[in-house]
Amino acid sequence: MRAVDLIAKKRNGGELDRGEIEFLIDGYVKGGIPDYQMSAFLMAVYFKGMTFAETGALTRSMMNSGDTFDLSSIPGIKVDKHSTGGIGDKVSLILAPLAASAGLPVPMVSGRGLGHTGGTLDKLDSIPGFQTRMDEACFRKLILKNGVAIIGQTDNFVPADKKLYALRDVTATVESIPLISGSIVSKKAASGADAFVFDVKCGSGAFMDTQEKATALAGSLIGVMKELGKKSLALITDMNQPLGKAIGNTLEIIETIETLKGRGPADLTELCIELGIRMLLLGERAASIEEARSILEERLYSGAALAKFREILVEQGGNPAICEDYSLMDLSPNKTELTAPKRGYIQSFDTREIGNACMVLGAGRAKVDDVIDYGVGLICHKRIGDAVGVGESLFTVYYRNEKSLSEATARLSKSINISDKPAPPIKLILEEIK
Repeated sequence: MRAVDLIAKKRNGGELDRGEIEFLIDGYVKGGIPDYQMSAFLMAVYFKGMTFAETGALTRSMMNSGDTFDLSSIPGIKVDKHSTGGIGDKVSLILAPLAASAGLPVPMVSGRGLGHTGGTLDKLDSIPGFQTRMDEACFRKLILKNGVAIIGQTDNFVPADKKLYALRDVTATVESIPLISGSIVSKKAASGADAFVFDVKCGSGAFMDTQEKATALAGSLIGVMKELGKKSLALITDMNQPLGKAIGNTLEIIETIETLKGRGPADLTELCIELGIRMLLLGERAASIEEARSILEERLYSGAALAKFREILVEQGGNPAICEDYSLMDLSPNKTELTAPKRGYIQSFDTREIGNACMVLGAGRAKVDDVIDYGVGLICHKRIGDAVGVGESLFTVYYRNEKSLSEATARLSKSINISDKPAPPIKLILEEIK
């Protein structure tokens, strides 16, 4: 078997079998297949696509390229959630303790942010002492004890994905749906969960800018999960405006805690409940949408979900006192208001540009090795459809220096469209894919 023959086969529209795909992935990870040949293969996939069987084989090969977690000794159906990323998306931080407080085992292996979207691990790193690095044995122990743990990938966790993503990033093949699906599902399946809920976002702040593209990706993710024998479903959700109000690591932890206290933004709370409903149904902890909703609302507003979040903090080295005293976390003392230049109605946001503004402040990274400033970020005060008066605050900006503030505010000013005519509010959940 030769790599060049398999590249030609895929280039010509042929379907590769499991053994052929394993040969390519294993050879690339071990160094037998060079970057230039794997680049050619990725481009062939980009143009010719893959069947679900091919994508399943690709995913399985990537998953088995390094460590995998075996959680079969933990009773019950283990359910995880994955988001394709968005501005202000701190859902995992709320949803993990919320679902776990309802008796669902939640093993969550999360990632870091790159570009305009933030990462769950970066937000957790803003909590003093919080540890996201642990081995499989510790991960399993925590889930057995508390029903939940949120950790990062080990150094040898799906190494094929690390190598392939770096290559995709410099060969213009990132946008391939089979390759995206393989990347996402290989990491999730390796975590040991039995079922998965996907939050696939679309709009100006999302990787998939249209609902059509998001639906195609959701269908691919679910199809690949079926190939692996895993249950899953997806919600297509809107990302044409920030989720919640807070954008930036410490600010999002504060909003997480406020939401777990039952006083979070309406859109953020709604999405957590809707995703949680699907998790409970897949995990067979509720028999209907109505029952699941009742359970989750009781857990949220009774304080049980917040108590579970405290348990996560204690077990993973974080200080539970942050739930009462936000000053224990790093938050820049420098803040200013960006105000409306005219009266009218919020017509639209360029949500990606809002994310870029936050990155300019230092809350995100343009390169993998960039250092994050946890204490900077934004509070977005308005939603699409809201009325606004002259001089009314649109954003509160937390910053460290005048240079970053200047660039960030310039981006924010361009990101918001104020019109004379009212705009209809945005529907948060657009579609469910099973």
